[in-house]
Amino acid sequence: MGKKTNYQVIYEVVNRIPAGKVATYGQIAMLAGIPGQARQVGYALHRLPSQTSIPWQRVINSKGRISFAEGSAIWNMQKVILQSEGIQFDRTNTISLRKYQWKP
Repeated sequence: MGKKTNYQVIYEVVNRIPAGKVATYGQIAMLAGIPGQARQVGYALHRLPSQTSIPWQRVINSKGRISFAEGSAIWNMQKVILQSEGIQFDRTNTISLRKYQWKP
């Protein structure tokens, strides 16, 4: 078996985020062994098929916000899924990283 690709490692890390928790793109990059490559995490998640079981919705930006354009269909979907997992948003649509950030 060959060496795993960065995308494979990113998917493995994201798969470990439990329901009710979130992680930042930078945090996933660090845990995947590619520190400073938050954008690569975003690219990897963007390439996931629509019916994936990998919990992509649990990855947010370092400001505690969903990275999609606010109000877009995908932004709304991510917010609804996160809320269904017990994650609360404040009135500015921000998630408290202190409260919800995954600490593996």
